[in-house]
Amino acid sequence: MEKLSLTRYADLMKEAGLLVETNIKADDDIKVLGLTYNSKEVTPGTLFVCKGVHFKEEYLHGAIEKGAVCYVSEKRYGASVPDGFKYLIVSDIRKAMPYLSNLYYDFPWKNLKLTGITGTKGKSTTAYYIKNILDIYEEKMGGKRTAITSSIDLYDGVEEFESHITTPENMELQYHFRNAVDSGIEYFTMEVSSQALKYDRVDGIRFDTGIFMNISEDHISDIEHPTFEDYFESKLRIFEKTDVSVVNLDADSSDRILAEARKALSEGKSKKIITFGTKEDADIFGYDIEKKADGIHFKVREEGISRNYILTMPGLFNVENALAAIAATENYGIPYEIIYEGLKTARSKGRMELFSSNDGKVVAIVDYAHNKLSFEKLYESTLSEYPGFKIVTIFGCPGYKAYQRREHLGTLSGRYSDKVYLVAEDPGEEPVEHISKDIAQYVEKEGCPYEMIEDRGEAIHKAIMEVNEPTVILITGKGDETRQKYGREYLDCPSDAEYTGRYIEEYDNR
Repeated sequence: MEKLSLTRYADLMKEAGLLVETNIKADDDIKVLGLTYNSKEVTPGTLFVCKGVHFKEEYLHGAIEKGAVCYVSEKRYGASVPDGFKYLIVSDIRKAMPYLSNLYYDFPWKNLKLTGITGTKGKSTTAYYIKNILDIYEEKMGGKRTAITSSIDLYDGVEEFESHITTPENMELQYHFRNAVDSGIEYFTMEVSSQALKYDRVDGIRFDTGIFMNISEDHISDIEHPTFEDYFESKLRIFEKTDVSVVNLDADSSDRILAEARKALSEGKSKKIITFGTKEDADIFGYDIEKKADGIHFKVREEGISRNYILTMPGLFNVENALAAIAATENYGIPYEIIYEGLKTARSKGRMELFSSNDGKVVAIVDYAHNKLSFEKLYESTLSEYPGFKIVTIFGCPGYKAYQRREHLGTLSGRYSDKVYLVAEDPGEEPVEHISKDIAQYVEKEGCPYEMIEDRGEAIHKAIMEVNEPTVILITGKGDETRQKYGREYLDCPSDAEYTGRYIEEYDNR
């Protein structure tokens, strides 16, 4: 990448109508060698972005000491900043960031086939279905393993790690796109959260394929979305950022979702719409869905042609995710045989991971289900696939956000479970006992017994060891994650999958 001068960044902010003030002169030839908003990542030559409600001036001082050459901010900083130090004052720091990162990283997304997936439920599973199909295709074609960023983990050809956030900030995204391009990767699949769409994290980026999975009440709080309408409208913004819009006709409010996709198409903001679902008028129509011993079998009809598919990952609701993956990968010209193989072998860490005891009495399912829609689908599938089994549910809710989940999940778990364990689930700065008591009132209203055990491992152990008759234990919310958020820190811990495997083995050997 060519290293550009500060003058070019100042000109860009002016061209974008964001520049308020600067002391950068036309003949300044200082090169920008780095771009970050994290003072810990600053190296000599960095353009430092001052962002966030928790930003402190001391972060800027630290950046200057490490060699930053200019700061970008919505305000001028005081006399403690050295005389003559360069600055770019902008009217909106969030809107400025995509411009800055596109310029610095040289629009790397243009060299990728980029898929964005939004929705209340199914983003991660759909992303891994797509990735598995594309990985198989690339392997057969002699290409590279494909890239992904999701709520589970991130891989960009250079870095691979467990995620803390569904969709990173724009500057981080562009960094990962650049890593993927420089690594020779062609496909990049990503989850797109409502927060990312609302707060401009995916501005300045276009998706080759944008998928809208579904919509249900979630993330309603003072620090997320104040209303469901704000949440919904944020999700709908994906259509103005995608060339091919993929829409689920089975989703609640599908008429409104499809209308928004058609509006983007009519305004020239997108080029094509593909629909999927179990309604016959869907372009990708799924039908004859049946659970068999070797997996979930279903058929897909499109353009008058019917084809067979198999999912070996549990959960009847995953057919919906598979249909979305078929739509996306067919849009890239992937042949049926590879899509079939990709779906049949697909796995998503921490998604519907199945553990069974040798005597068949314990079936434990580890899943990331964490909102109303995902709980509804999980119970619907469990009741269908395991008739006659008791149901035990282990879950919690995050601290100080998505408050409606507590009522929704408490009510649903109480209604469908024979017992509920309430545990820690990224409580942050809110006491776990406070969260659990809040949920418990709704479990209790449904007449379901419950226990509050903060430690997830302890609750999983007790639930497994207490089984006397055929029981499905649903362990939700954390999946394969190996960290819990307490306060503002992420603390290492075994994953739910690790706990479950360990205690199923102990059950078998007792």
